[in-house]
Amino acid sequence: MMPLEIVIVGRPNVGKSTLFNRLAGRRLALVDKEPGLTRDRREAEAQIGSLDVRLVDTAGLEEAPDKSLEARMRAQTEAAIARADIILFIVDSRAGIVPVDETFAELARVSAKPVILVANKCEGTAGEAGFYESYRLGLGEPIAISAEHGEGLGELYRAILAAAGEAGETGTEESVDVADRPLRIAIVGRPNAGKSTLLNAIVGEERVITGEEAGITRDSIAVGVNWRGRGLLLYDTAGLRRKARVKERAERLSVGSALDAIRFAEIVILLVDAEIPFEKQDLQIAELIADEGRGIVIALNKWDLVDDKKSKLKELVGEAERLLPQIRGVPVVPITATKGEGLKRLMEAAFAAYGCWNKRVPTSALNRWLEYARERHPPPAVQGRRLKLRYMTQPNARPPTFVLFSSRPEKLPQAYRRYLVNGLREAFDLPGVPIRLNTRKGKNPYA
Repeated sequence: MMPLEIVIVGRPNVGKSTLFNRLAGRRLALVDKEPGLTRDRREAEAQIGSLDVRLVDTAGLEEAPDKSLEARMRAQTEAAIARADIILFIVDSRAGIVPVDETFAELARVSAKPVILVANKCEGTAGEAGFYESYRLGLGEPIAISAEHGEGLGELYRAILAAAGEAGETGTEESVDVADRPLRIAIVGRPNAGKSTLLNAIVGEERVITGEEAGITRDSIAVGVNWRGRGLLLYDTAGLRRKARVKERAERLSVGSALDAIRFAEIVILLVDAEIPFEKQDLQIAELIADEGRGIVIALNKWDLVDDKKSKLKELVGEAERLLPQIRGVPVVPITATKGEGLKRLMEAAFAAYGCWNKRVPTSALNRWLEYARERHPPPAVQGRRLKLRYMTQPNARPPTFVLFSSRPEKLPQAYRRYLVNGLREAFDLPGVPIRLNTRKGKNPYA
């Protein structure tokens, strides 16, 4: 059987070659910030699950005069589209949708081939606006990825396998599993909280240097380990102090490296000293993790030094609920890193947080819940007109992200937003993960 041909198209510098390299599993195409490095089609054989595919990287689509180099590059891309079984149409979610995206989206649509809309550069929060803007291209629900960091590939694989069914191929979704690659976990906290000691305890050896002196760890160290059959990539990070106290260049670089580790991670373990828990800096770090949309587990270290452990744990869980309402239900796990105590509970909480972080809610269940939430607490009237909540969908997980279509989204009060977010968290069992609720004006895009 001939391999399925998957063509990657889009305007220049949206990340086509980066995604090509990522799907191929090796660096074949040149990648740089300078647009236009790819001119000819580049092909590579690859496997997605049990599906044999031929990947085709193409030149950036541009409007150009006839017989110019850009026009010849476009002709190469159009020829690749004509041969394709599946088209991956990539947009840059950070730059947003531009007119040339709309022009070439029409080219992809009229090809009558299965088209998967891929919103690249969605790491962090800077790409959210462009992601939702890409709905207007009329190519269906976009898939949020970061080709550079490898985020969102599980969703993309599933979309490719579904499209392969449309193209007459026989791939099975169960053969693709993001568990095939290590789960990325960053360990963060204030200086001297015991981060390196915890990493060594999980790994089972003195993998990183530890000591009583604060600030031993400078760079973020990534260590691979197999935890009871599951591959992990653990990041030990420098301690995060208040910005005003960070003066030396070396420490500024260390802090930057720690922040990068948070952005690259899927789950973040926030290590807190059980004797002086929830200092202002602990709360600011937790807020930073939530803002980056990462799953979070709070580990209370040095638990062996705490008296009346049962009542103290109950007190600290209540404190976490009160002080961190944006991640209500966040797991709080007592550990003693120096003795290796509590590690099993900690890793179970991390895996559970990862499950919540990846959770998807069926659209039908989501809208049944929305109807219930509306009846229980109707949206308020603003300037004499009641707000209409029309429809809700979940375009993305990692973290769970929901879009509410409303008559006047800009008028929806923050208090009502919190009511909806808390209701989503409770109804669909999403404790402790950041929940994104975006509002849009318009009709049901699936109608």
